[in-house]
Amino acid sequence: MSRISKNVILVLLTLTSSAFLLFQLYYYKHYLSTKNGSGLSKSKGSQIGFDRTQWRAVKKFIMLTSSQNVPVFLIDPLILELINKNFEQVKNTSHASSTSECKFFCVPRDFTTFALQYQLWKNEEGWFRIAENMGFQCLKIESKDPRLDWIDSLSGTEIPLHYICKLASHAIHLVVFHERSGNYLWHGHLRLKGHIDRKFVPFRKLQFGRYPGAFDRPELQQITVDGLDVLIPKDPMHFLEEIPHSRFIECRYKEARAFFQQYLDDNTVEAMTFRKHAKELLQLAAKTLKKLGVRFWLSSGTCLGWYRQCSIIPYSKDVDLGIFIQDYKSDIISAFQDAGLPLKHKFGKKTAWNCLSKEKMM
Repeated sequence: MSRISKNVILVLLTLTSSAFLLFQLYYYKHYLSTKNGSGLSKSKGSQIGFDRTQWRAVKKFIMLTSSQNVPVFLIDPLILELINKNFEQVKNTSHASSTSECKFFCVPRDFTTFALQYQLWKNEEGWFRIAENMGFQCLKIESKDPRLDWIDSLSGTEIPLHYICKLASHAIHLVVFHERSGNYLWHGHLRLKGHIDRKFVPFRKLQFGRYPGAFDRPELQQITVDGLDVLIPKDPMHFLEEIPHSRFIECRYKEARAFFQQYLDDNTVEAMTFRKHAKELLQLAAKTLKKLGVRFWLSSGTCLGWYRQCSIIPYSKDVDLGIFIQDYKSDIISAFQDAGLPLKHKFGKKTAWNCLSKEKMM
């Protein structure tokens, strides 16, 4: 009897151990592996740690914008950086071969960021309804148009600045770019109004909208990424380099209006001609210094005119820029001469201070 009991106990222990081992294997496969990213995607060609949830959201968003002829372009810093590192490979990838694996849009992240030039958007309200019908939950962020602050009757008019459209666990951030008079693109600050659900998406993780931004108007090109046709800046690296320096400081329009109510603006032909030439000169100087990689700022009377009256002081008769001494380069003079701005005066020592006075506009 004792011998039989021992055999039974041995069998029971063996079965219990086997069951426990099977439970551990099941738990690891269905819980721990998913948590560590190894079971996120079962699609062909997916990589460990990658998730096609993002890819599906991007695909549906591109289908939506394409069907409505909305020319959005990709500005997501993470994905643009990956594309830039593999640019030759991406350019030479065919549409068929790019669907075999998800290398870019499946990278784990909370948002994918696109942009749109607002003047090219013809059917905003219709697009919004169709997006919701396709399963997107969309949030529209509006604020007043700073370009109209000069005009009393239009001051306070609101314009769309950002769209955030969520599909399942992934969100698309659509940054709305607006044209400004200097032939650049501007986007506004993403400010959440009182009625907006702060838990809709993790807003703090947004790459754009923490402050207003300004960018050069990018030339676009179409490429195929992970089987999806998307527009991106033709020079992705240039766009990426602009982001850290894109913060835009708006002119103080209300204070400028108050200034001109007390001191009449000079609208003579001579003053208007000077302002036009001064702006052209500023653009030329900025372009020249940018090619050299030299940082600069508005200085003296030119800075005062911008700050006090949102314009150029017409009686100053020149424009003033400043640079740091450590950014000074010997080829600045020749670069300005090549741009049609010959050197007229040179003051001080290069080791302490250097001031170059270009052709004055009399």
